[in-house]
Amino acid sequence: MSVAGEAGRNAQQMRARVQDLEQAAERAMDPQERQRLKDQARRLKEQSEHAGGTRTTDTDPTVSSHR
Repeated sequence: MSVAGEAGRNAQQMRARVQDLEQAAERAMDPQERQRLKDQARRLKEQSEHAGGTRTTDTDPTVSSHR
């Protein structure tokens, strides 16, 4: 597997983990646990953005890649 392919797969796994943490935070009954999960999700999201860059331009219809 190429390095780019593996990096993309790792980024996808990190995004999935962030989503899992955010969902768990929403379900958490304990406010401290909810905050801990939210903080963990935020840190992991920041880490994944720094590691692989963001993909917001891929889904933003106002950004054109054909300039």
